[in-house]
Amino acid sequence: MIVRPQPDGSLILANQSDHAKLSGVLAAHWGNAKFAAPEPRESFVRAAAFHDCGWFSYETRPNYDLERKAPPNFPQVPLDTQQLAAFQGGLDWLWGIDAYAGLLVSRHRTGLWRNRYGAVAHPPAPPPRVLTGEVEDFIAHNERKQEDAIAALDGARFRVNYQLLQMLDLMSLFVCTSDPREDRLEHVPTSYAGDGKDGLVMTLAAQGDGRVKVSPFPFDRPEVEAAFVYRHLPAQDFASQEAFRIAYFGAAPKVMTFTFV
Repeated sequence: MIVRPQPDGSLILANQSDHAKLSGVLAAHWGNAKFAAPEPRESFVRAAAFHDCGWFSYETRPNYDLERKAPPNFPQVPLDTQQLAAFQGGLDWLWGIDAYAGLLVSRHRTGLWRNRYGAVAHPPAPPPRVLTGEVEDFIAHNERKQEDAIAALDGARFRVNYQLLQMLDLMSLFVCTSDPREDRLEHVPTSYAGDGKDGLVMTLAAQGDGRVKVSPFPFDRPEVEAAFVYRHLPAQDFASQEAFRIAYFGAAPKVMTFTFV
């Protein structure tokens, strides 16, 4: 869950799966005279739209930290046996529907613990988490499956697709995790000629009224509108996990919309 504390103590809360859907919208419109459209297109767009499918289980029972008096933001959610099983279940579910999309999302999942395999030069990765042996086993198991699958594909093309998926994840997080500001992405691929670790610098800048200027512009139309669903909880302390969850599920879903220009 994405947790955005507000100045008045209230919370904006958004599911990881809703942030991913915004990535999917951007992926569906990626490509023009300067940027190669992703291929295989449907599988790539599906991967972008469901790259956080491992959070579906958590979203049915979001946690509340009774000591901190706040729900944990997604990087602070414990990587316990239950959460790792949810990650694995999500990966297996998507792989069973679309093997290429499942492979991309599996690589995305393990890459979040491996500095995105060097695909992103900026923004910098957060400080690495201390990983338990159980997490390392999860990574090793999935990396073996990934390497077997990649060996049967165009590996260079897959590496670029993985890199592009990271950029779309970060572009979505740019608007979902805080109010838009100025930032940049490095290295954004423009074609399949790269090695998955090079590309150009893309700037993102807030223009007001939910408009975000992207330069150079990578989409297939002059403006791309995308949105995510969130809930807004007023400032309050909850006496139990149950009380928090009831309040969370009882809050009316709202939509925050952005236009990329």
